[in-house]
Amino acid sequence: MFKALTSAALLVVATAGSALAQVPPSQVRAANLARMEAERINGGLSKYFTANCMHRSGGGNCLVNESADGYLFNFLGGAPGWEVNQQPASVQTKILIGPEGNQVKEVIYNGAPQ
Repeated sequence: MFKALTSAALLVVATAGSALAQVPPSQVRAANLARMEAERINGGLSKYFTANCMHRSGGGNCLVNESADGYLFNFLGGAPGWEVNQQPASVQTKILIGPEGNQVKEVIYNGAPQ
């Protein structure tokens, strides 16, 4: 019984580890930079918080395109607690981060949700 549980636990850990390993480090850096840039241009964490997808490794489904130009993120944001309190987002941000994940190439849009 113990051996079966140990094997099952190892399978879960291995599966979770391989899922995390599939996100390239440059994508993780890019998502972090995109999130931090949005926080900066929208007044800081005391005034603004990004959607939950931007707090997942690599930006989750906020990453809308990856190309030689870099990583394109499109996400919502609002006052702290907006998502948890089921309030509408007040800001949408589209931002392109360089392919190495360490340079903001362009803030394409930062305004009212479209």
